[in-house]
Amino acid sequence: MSLEVDKLTVTYGVIPGLTEATFTVAPGEVIALVGANGAGKSSLLKGLMGLAPHQAASLTLDGTEMGGLSTRARIARGFALSPEGRHVFPELTVRQNLDLGHIGGGAVPEDRVAAMYRLFPRLQERKGQAAGTMSGGEQQMLAIARAMMANPRVLMLDEPTLGLAPIIVRQIAAFIAEIRALGVAVILAEQNAEMALGVADRGYVVENGRIVLEGRAADLARDPAIKKAFLGI
Repeated sequence: MSLEVDKLTVTYGVIPGLTEATFTVAPGEVIALVGANGAGKSSLLKGLMGLAPHQAASLTLDGTEMGGLSTRARIARGFALSPEGRHVFPELTVRQNLDLGHIGGGAVPEDRVAAMYRLFPRLQERKGQAAGTMSGGEQQMLAIARAMMANPRVLMLDEPTLGLAPIIVRQIAAFIAEIRALGVAVILAEQNAEMALGVADRGYVVENGRIVLEGRAADLARDPAIKKAFLGI
């Protein structure tokens, strides 16, 4: 079972954001989308989520075609996105933000909340605190946990380390490894190529709206020519 994407193209009016991206990601696998700001990484995630105009030869999750579904339906089928900039609800508490991530009917399942608190212990300590009063790193933890409340099969993370201190970046990398261990497929879009390739199984280099290189993450991170030309590390 896996997510299979064939020739995903995203356009904004007449402006192309992404052109014919083809890739796969398996359960429990992390793939890194690395490249400069504006390369097309966010467009790729928005296309997958149905948040931007797109088309694809096929876009299937576990053999089910997702391309014609609404964003809401894609979330119900197993997609989740933690967006760039976190976008937590600042006046709501940590717990209220988590509750908003629940997509099913009825009461929010307490076992799911407890699972998020185990994954992010800091959130349990802050559960009654207004999200807007927390640090940037804590808000990023909350944004990821809120996405995980939907119990996704594919979790998309858009620039989760943006603006964070190195020690928090390492914590986010550790959290991603824990999420992978749960069997969740993770698509990580990052300008911080060193961090992304360090936690990923495979990497895709995005430039000018196209995937221009792909390979094992460790191989991409070690190649001096790739590091100099594409990754800035």
